[in-house]
Amino acid sequence: MHGTAAGNLNGRAPFVWLLAPQAARLPAKNKIKNGRTGNVQTSDRGGRRVAGRRHLTAASIAALCVAGIAAGVATGPRVAVAQSSGPAGSGSGSAGSGSVGSASSPFARLFGGRPGTNSPVDLVFRVQGSDPGLERTLRNASVLTDTLAEGRLTGQDILAAARADYARLVAALYDNGYYSVVIAIRLDGVEASSIAPLDAPDRVQQVVVDVQTGPAFRYSRAQIAPLAPGTDLPTGYAVGEVARTSTIRQAARAGVEAWREQSHAKADVAATEIVASHPTATIDSRIALDPGPRVRFGKLTISGNQRMDPRRLRNIAGFPEGEPFDPEELDDVRRRLRRTGVFSAITLEEAEFLGPGDTLDVTLTVVEQKLRRVGIGFELSSQDGAAISGYWMHRNLLGGGERLRVDAAVRDIGSGTSGRDLLLGVRLDRPATLNADTTAYVEARAEQLREEDYDQDLGVLGIGFTYQPSERLTGDIALQYRRSRVDDDSDGISDFEVLALPIAVTWDRREPLMTDARRGFWLQGELTPFTGFEDTGSGARAVAEGRAYRSFGQTDRFTLAGRARAGSIFGPTIEETPREYLFYSGGGASVRGQPYQSLGAEAIVGSDGTTIETGGMSVANATAEIRYQLRERIGLVGFADAGKVWTDGSFGGDSDWHAGAGVGVRYNTPIGPLRFDVAGPVGGDTGEGVQVYLGLGQAF
Repeated sequence: MHGTAAGNLNGRAPFVWLLAPQAARLPAKNKIKNGRTGNVQTSDRGGRRVAGRRHLTAASIAALCVAGIAAGVATGPRVAVAQSSGPAGSGSGSAGSGSVGSASSPFARLFGGRPGTNSPVDLVFRVQGSDPGLERTLRNASVLTDTLAEGRLTGQDILAAARADYARLVAALYDNGYYSVVIAIRLDGVEASSIAPLDAPDRVQQVVVDVQTGPAFRYSRAQIAPLAPGTDLPTGYAVGEVARTSTIRQAARAGVEAWREQSHAKADVAATEIVASHPTATIDSRIALDPGPRVRFGKLTISGNQRMDPRRLRNIAGFPEGEPFDPEELDDVRRRLRRTGVFSAITLEEAEFLGPGDTLDVTLTVVEQKLRRVGIGFELSSQDGAAISGYWMHRNLLGGGERLRVDAAVRDIGSGTSGRDLLLGVRLDRPATLNADTTAYVEARAEQLREEDYDQDLGVLGIGFTYQPSERLTGDIALQYRRSRVDDDSDGISDFEVLALPIAVTWDRREPLMTDARRGFWLQGELTPFTGFEDTGSGARAVAEGRAYRSFGQTDRFTLAGRARAGSIFGPTIEETPREYLFYSGGGASVRGQPYQSLGAEAIVGSDGTTIETGGMSVANATAEIRYQLRERIGLVGFADAGKVWTDGSFGGDSDWHAGAGVGVRYNTPIGPLRFDVAGPVGGDTGEGVQVYLGLGQAF
């Protein structure tokens, strides 16, 4: 028998070794070592060695578990495997029927359909057992499912997939705790394993996969030792839990990683013993760990750099030579190098053997990217017109990872309420300036704003430092000189001149970190003390913003997202405050459905006695979204936004508010979701009609 088994095998409980269709038999002296081969031992219930058996029921368990452990952690010494056998017939019961589905369309996954529909080949799964989700697991693991989904329908393709499915389905069953399994895969009634590869039928009309799971095995012992302090073992690796092969691998990996975190860089699995008892449907698992000595970092060897100065490369990497080994330090080295944008590939390889004094040398290999890069972005609003932005960047200007970036943007193109806004900025970043996690920068920026109620020309010069000790936490401090000229229709020309010290801290706990968060939160706080010259006031500007995400439903299809923002200016009056520091509400970044910056304050009286409309001294915004992933690439969004602006600092004085709501569509691309939103006003009197927004990335 190659592909199926029933009844007793040499008086043992029915069990199948199925790592290849023709591998139903395993020699008694097959070896498994470090995930390959080593001595496989079996014993009867009295513990006596049994030699010469042709069907070893525990061998497949051991092969899968040991191979997985060896792949997941560094290889260890020889593995010994034993089996406790029991009376015949204790393995599997009679076959039951699972749900029936058909084969799949090659477009099923693109549009979110279940594989197994709209195909001329009928794919039927019949799964005996009490686990209602097991059929779905087996379908997802099946090579046949993938083959039919891709539209490969020849008899040769289906036979090859069926023969591969014996091993694939056995692995999936082992991972669900089923070790006394019987699998039959029939192509138009003929067992697939009995068909020679060259005798494949011309066509197949029906494929039936019959699975008898037998009982779910549980751990009678789940032992791993010695453990480092604070080892976090998987909860499933415990007596009485379902004995999944994945939990054995995870436990071994967790044990080794915990020792590595305690500076034992060469910790490894010393031995693994797995005993399967079919009469009791239990697994006895024992894992022995070898922590090895405590290790310190040795020397860092660098290769692959072409234009990068090796001295600067070492400074940026911040390799902790001579310090106790910590795998997180290696992660930090990768993060610092990746953050520069200079390299397309970064590899850190630990030496195979320890050096003098239990030191560990590390080899760093890098591949440099092209020096220059150009990017472009766009947004579109029915009220404010189009916005186009672009940049040119040099990744390694002086050979030390210095990044020069030039940004330009044109906004309000075709706007019905304001003129065209222009922006031009230049910034030079130098990584590893004060330490490996600190980047220094200088910048210059010029802006020309042509708003509905005023014109403004702004120039900024600054120097600053960005501190990023992790991917999650960022701090920034700068010294800026800002000068602006504002031309109001009612008040003439006003000049503002300040020296500012902006400080910002960002804590990012979103998952994933990029453009489409599903869970976690994002917090940012900004404080900008400033000193004014001549008629410009002095004080401080404070802004805080928080975002939160929560996903639920099958495969996290639903996501609730919320954003809150509040800011205020303390010290000067509204007349003495630079206009770019004042707060507005409305537009795609604050309240969708309301025109851009449509809500401000009317507190300044012009020379002709009329009130000038400007931004306010305080603001609060709130946004709520519900996102639904309709298909793999298509998502739907419903949202509601609101904003309120005050004329005085500390949220005092006169105030007004507005709100908007709408719906949107998201289309996932490799660089983030393409966003299309339609919204209208639902509160306030600052806008009317429908606003349309098009951009890249989620709104927040």
